[in-house]
Amino acid sequence: MKLLLVSATDGEVSIVRKYIADGGPTVCEVHMLTTGVGPIATAFALTKELSANQYDLLLQAGVGGSFDKSIPLGSLVRISAERYGDLGAEDHDDYLDIFGMGLIAADEHPHSGGWLVAPASAWADKITLPAATGLTVSTVSGSERTIAMRMRQYGCQVESMEGAALHYTCLQLGVPFVQVRAISNYVIPRDKSQWQMKEAIINLNNWLISFLSE
Repeated sequence: MKLLLVSATDGEVSIVRKYIADGGPTVCEVHMLTTGVGPIATAFALTKELSANQYDLLLQAGVGGSFDKSIPLGSLVRISAERYGDLGAEDHDDYLDIFGMGLIAADEHPHSGGWLVAPASAWADKITLPAATGLTVSTVSGSERTIAMRMRQYGCQVESMEGAALHYTCLQLGVPFVQVRAISNYVIPRDKSQWQMKEAIINLNNWLISFLSE
């Protein structure tokens, strides 16, 4: 299998990058792509890479925040479906997403009821992490008002800045993919003292090494 390991930053996968550079054993041919942060950079980097190379599976790995406090900090989840979190318009004190605005039909390919659903595949099915839903934003939630609005509007469990770009691009191009997130923090009014970024990154990299080698 030829696999592309995708991350927004080098730091999120630094341990597994060193493992591969040092010749650590893997059961597949692993290539790595750092896209940059956010949906625009991710969509561009993926489209450029996939226009030049073919892969059996794309694995996006990174950290994320959780709206769902039943998910332990530092733990890993597999994102089963993504939504856009801030693609839309403010209507006075209300928010209309792009589907509510009537600019895209909720079931227009590659969307399904407004979701970007990760499809089943032989390799993706080998990842048995707990499933969670994802919300992609360009501005991370950090205030009571924004958090309450996004929870009410979408009810997603995990927030990131790149997930929807992966889902959208791969669904459009017909490339199998999986998104894995390590939970570094709960989505609350911004307080970095409560984050467990280091633990999340270590757990993510340890899992990646195990997955790639076994």
